[in-house]
Parts: sequence; C-alpha cells; structure tokens
Amino acid sequence: MGYGYSQNLVRANKQASARSLGVALGRVCIRRGVSVTQIAEHFGVSRMTIYNWFKGVNNPRPDLIAQVQRYIKNAL
Repeated sequence: MGYGYSQNLVRANKQASARSLGVALGRVCIRRGVSVTQIAEHFGVSRMTIYNWFKGVNNPRPDLIAQVQRYIKNAL
C-alpha cells in the first residue's frame, strides 16, 4: 500500500458500495498509490473530505463530479 493507507481505510473502501463515485476514486488511488494529500490538492478539498469519499460517507459536490469522473477514466 502506497502512502501509508491504513488497513481501516482500505477495508472501509472495499466494503463500501462501488456505485459511489468517491469509493471508485478511492479504489483507483489506493491501487495506484496516490496520496490523499495529492488528491485533496487536485480537487481543492480537505484531506478529511477525501477520506470520507473513499469510505462512501459522502460524495463529491455536484460541481466536482465531472472532474472526478475524468480523473478515474484517465487513471484506468
């Protein structure tokens, strides 16, 4: 696991619904070893927001949905 993703975060991401855009982003980032800090800076949100997206607690704001979708598509 790159960038020290905790076992709890990885487990929460795996257990969360893959239909969630934030969870899908998390799976890409965990697999590729992209840090939460890098993703937070890229989307202009806090690290806690990214953690919550990765766990499926909440989803990206409507104004970020297209950007997140593009990021995932380009990463695959």
